Amino acid sequence: MSNGMDGHGQAESPVQSVDRAVAVLELLARQAEAGITEIAAELGVHKSTASRLAVALEMRGLVEQMEERGKYRLGLGLVRLAGAAAVRLDLSQQSRPVCERLAAELAETINLAILDGDAAVNVDQVLGPSVITTHNWVGRRTPLHATSSGKVLLAHLPEVALNSRLAGPLERYTPRTVTDPEVLRQQLETVRADGYAACTEELETALNAVAAPVFAYNGQVAGAISVSGPSFRLAEHLLPQAGAAVRAAAAEVSARLGHVGAN
Repeated sequence: MSNGMDGHGQAESPVQSVDRAVAVLELLARQAEAGITEIAAELGVHKSTASRLAVALEMRGLVEQMEERGKYRLGLGLVRLAGAAAVRLDLSQQSRPVCERLAAELAETINLAILDGDAAVNVDQVLGPSVITTHNWVGRRTPLHATSSGKVLLAHLPEVALNSRLAGPLERYTPRTVTDPEVLRQQLETVRADGYAACTEELETALNAVAAPVFAYNGQVAGAISVSGPSFRLAEHLLPQAGAAVRAAAAEVSARLGHVGAN
């Protein structure tokens, strides 16, 4: 908003501005299109305020003008946002049965993680049948450089985004945590080549893990499936075998999401 006023000389609060922007989107969803006069009447504001709202939404691609100075309709930016939400919901639904089978096959805990800014967030977990299991990871934010899921998500980032995440110091969690960005970059090349990432006691002592990427229909990485367990059970010499199983499970979920390159 250019001057922070609502058109009647009253200052707009950020919450009020957001509420009005959402109201514009809801109006266009109901009646397909609307002009500034209609939008202003719906919101009960001056036309200048309605115009500023429409321009701000247009700049984000959330609405678009049908012609110069014409009526507004919902923009393709909403398709992008809706698609991202749908992928996350679909990811959890489609991965659950696959992860349950994988947990039974490997007798270890299986996690599903997604990228959230500078961390990996575990959004689902299936416990293995072993008596000794890892704790609940659902909802926990974990560092990208010190986890198998995180390394998978890092490995498939665009170069600019990867550089940004490796620009700052990398925290050490155990003596085996990789904190050298160049060493980590070399590991990420191996992750891309092998199709899975392995971590040996890098986040917690005596905890090993392997993860593989899940691809959405558009070829973008939607998340990562990982298996984790105590190092005495999920020993280092077993990680390649576990990696192959996790990679196959991730490929199955990718296919369920419509990724044509999955095999």
